[in-house]
Amino acid sequence: MKIVFVLVLLVVATVAFHLFSPWWFTPIASNWTAIDTTIHISFWITGIVFIAVNLFMALAIYRYRYKKGQKAQYEPENKKLEAWLTGITAVGVAGLLAPGLFVWADFVDMPEDAPVVEVLGQQWHWLYRFPGEDGELGRTAPRFMSPENPFGLDPDDPAGQDDILVFSNILHLPVNQEHKVLLRSEDVLHNFSVPQFRAKMDLVPGMVTNMWLEPTRTGSFEVVCLQLCGMAHHAMRGRVVVQEEEDFEQWLDAQPTFAETRTTEFRGDPEAGREHYSTCAACHGQEGQGNKAQNAPGLASLDRHYLKRQLSYYKEGIRGAHEDDTLGQQMAAMMATLPDEQAIRDVSAYITTLPDQPAPETIEGNASRGERLYNNCKDCHGKQGEGVYTTRAPRLAGQHDWYLKEQIENFQEGIRGSHSGDMYGMQMMMMSKTLQSEQAIDDLIAFINSLE
Repeated sequence: MKIVFVLVLLVVATVAFHLFSPWWFTPIASNWTAIDTTIHISFWITGIVFIAVNLFMALAIYRYRYKKGQKAQYEPENKKLEAWLTGITAVGVAGLLAPGLFVWADFVDMPEDAPVVEVLGQQWHWLYRFPGEDGELGRTAPRFMSPENPFGLDPDDPAGQDDILVFSNILHLPVNQEHKVLLRSEDVLHNFSVPQFRAKMDLVPGMVTNMWLEPTRTGSFEVVCLQLCGMAHHAMRGRVVVQEEEDFEQWLDAQPTFAETRTTEFRGDPEAGREHYSTCAACHGQEGQGNKAQNAPGLASLDRHYLKRQLSYYKEGIRGAHEDDTLGQQMAAMMATLPDEQAIRDVSAYITTLPDQPAPETIEGNASRGERLYNNCKDCHGKQGEGVYTTRAPRLAGQHDWYLKEQIENFQEGIRGSHSGDMYGMQMMMMSKTLQSEQAIDDLIAFINSLE
């Protein structure tokens, strides 16, 4: 009787949990309501079978429980019962499979005239590409990939010169417009998924996969990777911003074409940047060596792409916006001296010409313990802390250790990385949680100080 009670309680509790659970699907934001319908059908079929089987077990246990002097009747087969069970099972399995097959057939039937957007997955971020005025994406190949050409576009292909490149984890799409999405991976298996769209697809190295969707409401929706792709898989996030056509076109016009990224103007003019840097030198030093008394880190060891991104973050209010980030607020105010994006490019280019001067060590820790902790960092920042462009991670070796410690603590406290526009900072917020004490931070930095 106890087992009967447990089985009945299990059924009642399961049904109640389903009816009153706060965990429901996020509101859908695309045309794929058919996927929700398919999942609901699966819930109904499996739910009915779950209830029927458990209640039948409870009934059988109660009705045929042990009674003294009663003997069970041996019946090795029952063709009528077997026919019923086979038929019901076949109908149930068909009910589970058929809706999914219809939806899948629609999912892989790409609209012929839909505009195209390409998604490029890398450990651990996303990049995007749109065709230019010719409506055609240019050829790509792994041999062309470099920090200056992360999409791997063939520089000799005329069709690729006007391709529009998005160097950000944030993709914009117009509302109520079908889009064909092409997906590539630079390194390992990834999966591009937007839960509100109910659409996802694997990115397979060496292949171009595809899917299509039509956003049906404006808003900002999180992109996640649903394939285990390495140490920072959980932090491989992005966003899709769905907006009105006019706003989308305005955003798209602000993105550079491939041809533009190959110009000196886009990469920055060091000579023009020299004049802009005169204001920076008051704190960071004439040679970008940094100055602890001014709370100014060294700049000369950082690459142009990272410098440009951080300066743009200050300019856009992504960094220096937190009320407790007083030093970041000072930097945000100083950004008034850089009037536009071109000035940021130029000063970043100039800083990379300054001589690299390793900073003195000021923090003591156990480097042996720090080496073990650094295993969580090396996949992004490199085995020698040299920084890795493909993961958008800056160089750590040679940087002021007091500044590294300050930034780790800022990430842990949400002072840095909590802004919705700082996708890479959000990754660092997550990873910084692996350092559970101040001693662990000091040990990690002691090991970084030992790197050349």
